Amino acid sequence: MPEAPAGSGPRRRTLLAAAALAPLAMAGCSAEDPSTAAHGPKAAPKDALVMLIRHAEKPYAGDLGEDEDGNEDPGSLAGRGRRRAEELHRLFPPAGGSTLPRPAVVFAAGGPSGPGGRPPARCRQTVEPLTAALRAPLRAEFAVGAEEALARAALAAPMPVLVCWEHTGVPRLIHALGAHQVLGVPAVWPDRYDLVWTFTRRQGRWSFRELAQHLLPGDA
Repeated sequence: MPEAPAGSGPRRRTLLAAAALAPLAMAGCSAEDPSTAAHGPKAAPKDALVMLIRHAEKPYAGDLGEDEDGNEDPGSLAGRGRRRAEELHRLFPPAGGSTLPRPAVVFAAGGPSGPGGRPPARCRQTVEPLTAALRAPLRAEFAVGAEEALARAALAAPMPVLVCWEHTGVPRLIHALGAHQVLGVPAVWPDRYDLVWTFTRRQGRWSFRELAQHLLPGDA
């Protein structure tokens, strides 16, 4: 039987295979994590300013509001609430003495129909005169209870954002924004219609301020 050439045989084949695999192994050890390579370091959340108001005054027990056609409607604003709605524009530029930045987008509770088959009206009625005066877009596709979706939409929208919401859903909205642990944020909205809550996010950190509207006689 002819003698095998020097350096051939199983040992040589093993060494050659190991040499071929070495670059692949080195590449695997030195490569970045695929998620880091594809996306880079996790970016900080963008800066945000969300202004939050409750709808304006509703009818007291035994009283009725009025809908857009002047018909009595317990689900609409009271007369004082409509006056507040007409004055809201004074809080924002270009009104002289305004104390808040002009909103780029306004959100109001809306969405699916409420009791009796009608969509909730008070939040929309509160901000419709404002959006007309400022020529700002009004978004009312989110119902009370959909605060998670509302928070995502608000934070993705152009800033600043104004949200007019039902007071029962305010704590859920603040939690969805990620601002619920900020020092000074009340656990619930007080029994008042004349407040603005502002939530400002800078470099990923939220801050909170409460401002009085001072729009109507009797406002605190």
